[in-house]
Amino acid sequence: MFRRISNIYRLGVKELYSVRSDPVLVFLLIWAFTFMVYEVAENAKIEVVNAAVGVLDEDQSALSRRIIDSILPPYFKPAEEIDGRDMDRLLDNGDYIFIIDIPPRFESDLLAGKRPEIQVNVDATAMAIAGNGSSYLASIINSEVSNYLDADGGESSLPVDLIVRVAFNPNVNSTWFMSVMAIINNVTLLAMILTGAALIREREHGTIEHLLVTPVTSVDIMISKVWSNGLIIIVVASVSLVMVVEGILQVPIFGSKPLFILGAVVYLFSVTSFGILLATLAGSMPQFGLLVVLTYIVMNLLSGSTTPLESMPEWLQFVMQFAPSTHYVSFSQSVLFRGAGINIVWPELFAMAGIGAAYFLAAFSRFRKVLDSSSG
Repeated sequence: MFRRISNIYRLGVKELYSVRSDPVLVFLLIWAFTFMVYEVAENAKIEVVNAAVGVLDEDQSALSRRIIDSILPPYFKPAEEIDGRDMDRLLDNGDYIFIIDIPPRFESDLLAGKRPEIQVNVDATAMAIAGNGSSYLASIINSEVSNYLDADGGESSLPVDLIVRVAFNPNVNSTWFMSVMAIINNVTLLAMILTGAALIREREHGTIEHLLVTPVTSVDIMISKVWSNGLIIIVVASVSLVMVVEGILQVPIFGSKPLFILGAVVYLFSVTSFGILLATLAGSMPQFGLLVVLTYIVMNLLSGSTTPLESMPEWLQFVMQFAPSTHYVSFSQSVLFRGAGINIVWPELFAMAGIGAAYFLAAFSRFRKVLDSSSG
């Protein structure tokens, strides 16, 4: 037993040296968990930031001027007045995301007790900000109209006061969300690439035949690749969480880092096994790369890290329960954002472990066939 553990350890150390001697993989690891995390967090905004707004002011009143002056950064660029004849062209060219049309006699009709309408034209091809931006503009316009009527002695109060309390991210700052999700997504991608590339490299260099004449089994080889490549990902992801997310981006982490690392270890068991499974299905490194891209896109987009799982069809939600990334995203968000303890996230841990065991057995079956074909 001790000899077998020693063999697994030495094979794993060999894998660590192989990664260290590959400058492309080393660069990819450093790049993915430093620059990529920073750039995604800082520049991939999901909220409204500096949206271009045009205004067709057909009223030219004090109230319309007040509405125009209230549209300010950081949500919007300062509003620009446009000519009505250019409205369609400006929207077609994408010069403005929002164009507000304030009708003639808007102020006088409002003071007369009528209910005039303001039209907001939205370029919905900018889907990420079109919905939220429309809501923000409606809130700004309603606020300015209410304040104007209050100052003029009119009745503008609403029957209900809406009080919103935002938990876990008070300023609704997308950097907090995107930085952690970037680490989670990179853990998935790099874990599959490292383990799969390690197996493909063994086959292409012919070292798989050398392993067959040593006193090691196929299980020993697989476990060594899982623990060594998983260790690399754990180290770089932990350093990225502390130095890049908390240090450079100043994102507060509310939960337990050791618990997050524990979940990452369980998740890496499943995703590295899946990487080995893909490598056994591929005949070469280009084929393996294509398989990784196709599977990673599905795991990334449908795991809940990009869009909420609840917004997907029920059948798809059920299918994605068999993907470890779905449970890892839920686990990570609960721990890092909400400060959840193991008493809350243990179902995700068990789900990742169960899926990982299934992947490991499937990969082991395929791996033995690869070894048998190599020995033959």
